[in-house]
Amino acid sequence: MRRKEMLAMLLAGGQGSRLGVLTSKKAKPAVAFGGKYKIIDFPMSNCINSGVDTVGVLTQYQPLSLNQHIGIGIPWDLDKNDGGVTILAPHVKGGEQGEWYSGTANAIFQNISYIDDNNPEYVLILSGDHIYKMDYSKMLDFHKANNCDVTIAVLEVTMEEASRFGIMNADENDKIYEFEEKPENPKSNLASMGIYIFTWSKLREALINDEKIHPDSDFGKHIIPSMLEKGMTLYAYRFKDYWKDVGTIESYWAANMELIETVPKFNLYEDFWKIYTNSYHQPPQYTGENAVVKTSLISEGCEVYGTVEKSVISTNVVIEEGAVVKDSIIMENCVIGKNAVIDRCIIDRNTVIGNNVIMGEGENIPNEDKPKIYNTGITVVGSDSVIPDNVAIGKNCVIFGSTKAEDYKDSKLESGKSIVLEDN
Repeated sequence: MRRKEMLAMLLAGGQGSRLGVLTSKKAKPAVAFGGKYKIIDFPMSNCINSGVDTVGVLTQYQPLSLNQHIGIGIPWDLDKNDGGVTILAPHVKGGEQGEWYSGTANAIFQNISYIDDNNPEYVLILSGDHIYKMDYSKMLDFHKANNCDVTIAVLEVTMEEASRFGIMNADENDKIYEFEEKPENPKSNLASMGIYIFTWSKLREALINDEKIHPDSDFGKHIIPSMLEKGMTLYAYRFKDYWKDVGTIESYWAANMELIETVPKFNLYEDFWKIYTNSYHQPPQYTGENAVVKTSLISEGCEVYGTVEKSVISTNVVIEEGAVVKDSIIMENCVIGKNAVIDRCIIDRNTVIGNNVIMGEGENIPNEDKPKIYNTGITVVGSDSVIPDNVAIGKNCVIFGSTKAEDYKDSKLESGKSIVLEDN
């Protein structure tokens, strides 16, 4: 069997519960980003741009939307007979019952046969839910130059932020001598990005040994500390470019808003490092006679007859005459009715907003049902929802489902309130 130099295993089964209703019907990596992309497009594109042409995508939570998006990997040139992209869902391995992935390392352990079939020398472990551009081939060169067993990509964060991350303590040459998981008093600011390159023979042995001890085997909690304890060679690979974990409503909204700056921190327009996506052929965007568009991303197939300011608009969105959309994210196939005002909102796909609806007004009162998720003034509407004409909706509200006028007392939904219909 011909040996591959490196294979990527992309962990894409996360629920992303801190994104609330945005992940109620889909995994976090399948959430839209930047108008036309999905979050998973970024690590997938990094792989093919880095020369990694064999990618296993490990799915678990609500995988349908993600599976449909990836397909056979055509947009990323990963539709190959030798390698390419493979969806790796939990499955029956023996007996009558299958087994869910119970930890990051456990997910890789359950797919050892897939990796063995491809016979790589190195295995790249990635998360499917971060926004960044990275050349993994440079990280591999670093791994080989230092004769590493494991290389861990790290970001330098502030010491105040360090307690939120897995922290790598390393010497002056970046050789890791200690790993601390979210330490109260961190000794360094080298935060793990959850991106690893392992020499496969060493990882394979570690996975098999750890599975006997920890059925929920995890890289940060178990595999990395065990390898350090055994005296293996681990190095920190410093990454100094843009990287975002869009794991909360606020961080997701803010990262999208950064894309519309005059000089964006994260550039989607570079020819030499393109981000690829499953983008169906769409008609061109259309702006009506009275349309006004300022500092926004407008995707293909959109029809804009109203006003759009500082917003990110996905494909096939219709914004009717007199409507105003400000500081908002509107995902694909939505309709914003006539004279509606949408201010600092996230509206998921296939949603219809009625005429004369006002969203995002009032006091910044945290959501009474989920105050830890919805607390920064952003109102969120889940996918396939309907909001009737002539209602006013406050801040930090959550709406999910085909709502009717009678669902809104006095035609209002006060800040911090929710309407989540059970059939969703």
